[in-house]
Amino acid sequence: MDISTKTTDAPPPAPQPSLAEQKRNSRGATRPGDRIFLGLSRGSGILLLVIMAAIAVFLTYRASLAISKDHGNFLTTFEWNTNLTPPVFGIAVLAFGTIVSSVIAMVIAVPIAVAIALFLTHYAPRRLSGPIAYVIDLLAAVPSIVYGLWGALILVPHMTGLFGWLNDYLGWTGIFSWDSGAPRSMLTVGILLAIMILPIITNVSREVFRQVPQMHEEAALALGATRWEVVRMAVLPFGRSGVISASMLGLGRALGETMAVATVLSPDYVIHASLLNPGGGTFAQNIASKFGEATEQGRDALIASGLVLFVITLLVNGAARMIIARRKEYSGANA
Repeated sequence: MDISTKTTDAPPPAPQPSLAEQKRNSRGATRPGDRIFLGLSRGSGILLLVIMAAIAVFLTYRASLAISKDHGNFLTTFEWNTNLTPPVFGIAVLAFGTIVSSVIAMVIAVPIAVAIALFLTHYAPRRLSGPIAYVIDLLAAVPSIVYGLWGALILVPHMTGLFGWLNDYLGWTGIFSWDSGAPRSMLTVGILLAIMILPIITNVSREVFRQVPQMHEEAALALGATRWEVVRMAVLPFGRSGVISASMLGLGRALGETMAVATVLSPDYVIHASLLNPGGGTFAQNIASKFGEATEQGRDALIASGLVLFVITLLVNGAARMIIARRKEYSGANA
């Protein structure tokens, strides 16, 4: 019997979605709720950019009005007197004070914060790490004015002994020479800022260290590594980007801190080589202390200094993003 093959008509192929539809489907924007959420998210991002641009335009416009009337050099003048005719003001002393106080705070706070985060995540027992983490969370929520009052009433009077010791043993360097005045100096401000940013850096670093893959730590232990070697080879390389991000958050608060610095510091608008003598002030402290009594011309000058602080903050955050972008893997430990 002959077996004949019968060809049946194959069904027509299903229409392929377009590239735009494929992208939309991959994003989960096929349903109305997804499309609404996508639109709101995109609009929020665009709105944030618009707000940042509006702030930059406003600060630039008001700063240009002030700088055009400035009789001194805005970048190098050590004086701040907007009531003169013509006014004379500059940001040299303010920039120096802002950078120096923030650097002191970071040098003190970052190592201590990382050490506390490592202790809570890899050394402390659970019954001890929980209460300590809770206290650190509470410290992060304390208002800055409370820190300022504590600094003025408690910290400043107790800095005399430290300043005397630094002057006796390190005064020959010039950086730690002290003229026996009130210890309302850049070093005092830096210590206070370090205490304020310590909870922020600790909390973020702690959460990053908790995300270290368990298999990395177990692999290091299987190779005979000690606990410190596990931390050095597996935990710290994995959390390096997170620690940098945490440090930038703390630095942002240190750069823009206002009331605490204004409460502790006695500015004299002079750049001192010693960290133990009164400093020239910071951008935020100068704006807070002078804005209420400033004329329209003085407010424009203060806004101009705020623009400089705005630019410094953007540069710091941009540098941090560049550092983090060089470690995009963010996983795995270095051998």
